[in-house]
Amino acid sequence: MKKLLLPLSLVLLFFIESLLVQFMPANLFGDKVWVPRFLIITIFFLTIYGSAKHGIIYGLIFGLLFDIVFTEILGIYLFLYPLTAFIVLKIMKVLQVNLITTSVVSLIGVALLESAVYGMNRIIGITTIDFMSFLNMRLIPTLLLNAIFLIIASYPLKRNFEKFADRLRAD
Repeated sequence: MKKLLLPLSLVLLFFIESLLVQFMPANLFGDKVWVPRFLIITIFFLTIYGSAKHGIIYGLIFGLLFDIVFTEILGIYLFLYPLTAFIVLKIMKVLQVNLITTSVVSLIGVALLESAVYGMNRIIGITTIDFMSFLNMRLIPTLLLNAIFLIIASYPLKRNFEKFADRLRAD
């Protein structure tokens, strides 16, 4: 049963993100777009505190799932989820691993993900907004929403993934 807990938790986060976007009124915050990235933050924590291999694999799986369900182009999130998890892992290898550093680096990872998706959409012509508009309308609100999530969830994520890593070492 414990082996199913991690994938089921990640699937639950995937659905929570979707439902949050679906049921949040469009004009609640004016022209601001608040994008929950709870799943990728959880994958970052899994990669740092749990298992890098599992984090990258779940990044691939959920990146593909995200592409299939939400985007017109397969491959953007399939590529970017594991890549940003890998980049976050490499940054954390240089820095001291603690909750605050991990949270800040996770927000940097979210910013990298959002910026890369914006860049890809800009290159292929899906979006025409300039970078400053993207920054004000989407990136800053997204980082604020995900910072709130980190304040609430970072300690439980850290504890659970450290326990997960201990179970992996024991097996």
